[in-house]
Amino acid sequence: MAYLGTLSLVLITTALAGHFSRRVGMPAVIGQLLVGIILGPAVLGWVTENDFVHTFSEIGVILLMFMAGLESDLGLLKKYLKPSLSVAVCGIVVPIGLVYLFGRLFSFNNEQSLFLGVTFAATSVSISVEVLKELRKLDSKEGTTILGAAVIDDILAVLILSVLVSIFSDVAQSSGGHVQSNLALSLTFQALYFVGIYVVFKWLTPLLMGLGEKMSVASSVILMSLVICLGMAYLAELVGLSGVVGSFFAGVAVSQTAYKKEVEESVEPIGYAVFIPMFFVSIGLHMTFDGFLSDLIFIIPLTILALITKWIGCGAGAKMLKMSWHSADIIGAGMVSRGEMALIIAQVGYSAKLLTSEYYSGVIIVIILTTIIAPFMIKQAIMRQKKS
Repeated sequence: MAYLGTLSLVLITTALAGHFSRRVGMPAVIGQLLVGIILGPAVLGWVTENDFVHTFSEIGVILLMFMAGLESDLGLLKKYLKPSLSVAVCGIVVPIGLVYLFGRLFSFNNEQSLFLGVTFAATSVSISVEVLKELRKLDSKEGTTILGAAVIDDILAVLILSVLVSIFSDVAQSSGGHVQSNLALSLTFQALYFVGIYVVFKWLTPLLMGLGEKMSVASSVILMSLVICLGMAYLAELVGLSGVVGSFFAGVAVSQTAYKKEVEESVEPIGYAVFIPMFFVSIGLHMTFDGFLSDLIFIIPLTILALITKWIGCGAGAKMLKMSWHSADIIGAGMVSRGEMALIIAQVGYSAKLLTSEYYSGVIIVIILTTIIAPFMIKQAIMRQKKS
């Protein structure tokens, strides 16, 4: 029953840390991330990344992105589809290109350098979503563009990773002639998933939510919305996409029904009471300081490069479509966080021997640092816009 003690410790410490973070003018998520670092292997070692923590954190990020989908204005999302696409593509190309060159400087081979670029091309906006919600910018044109770009970015990064692992990993090489057929099958299933999203939007979600209203069960509407959320997340992972893609679209689908407000008011307490704090803490748990000093020559420049390539790359994508400098600044900062997407990609690459053990811990530290720095960048960008 040790997990009960872990859960109690995480909930009280994240509540206090979030409170004090807001009191000093910082987003609450910063305090929660620091709790993960302090309680985790980096400092005290009281909490470790086990199955319990991992499961709760997975549910946490899925609920967080479900709520982001609920708060998304589909009309605005359609309106800013072009800038979202431009931001996502620039935010993929610039990091891959420049981080690839950085990898070559450190004697990575072509495949390893390309994989390093893909790792830092990934964006995880779950933390950006939290900051934007806190600052009431999630439903703005900048917030909507960030959400749209993040979904496209996630899809592109996963597809590129799938190709890399299939072509270059030891497993793929040993598969011989099965590599192309497996890859084609995977891409086909992913394409079918996005076709299925239309079906969910048009018919399935209204049908299930209406059925939930008629059921003689407590909170049946909320229950049905969670079935849609978790089901779409599960199917996304089943076809090789990230579960957050499915949960985000589930939230958007439910937001188009008459039950949006009821679901939003009920799911938010569920998420923030238990699961979402565990997600933010789990990111901090990946931080360790083993070999930190000796790896600084790798960590410092890669951190700077990771921050700049997303900020400038995504900002340039927004500016290309006539957005203001301040909007481009906010969008670029909002796409900086790498979070769980980059951690997942790094782990996949490490397993496929596209990332060596020599640099694995350094890459994880850089991912954590970008995730911690990103909320500060977003807040400063929004403050600059307000002052103008």
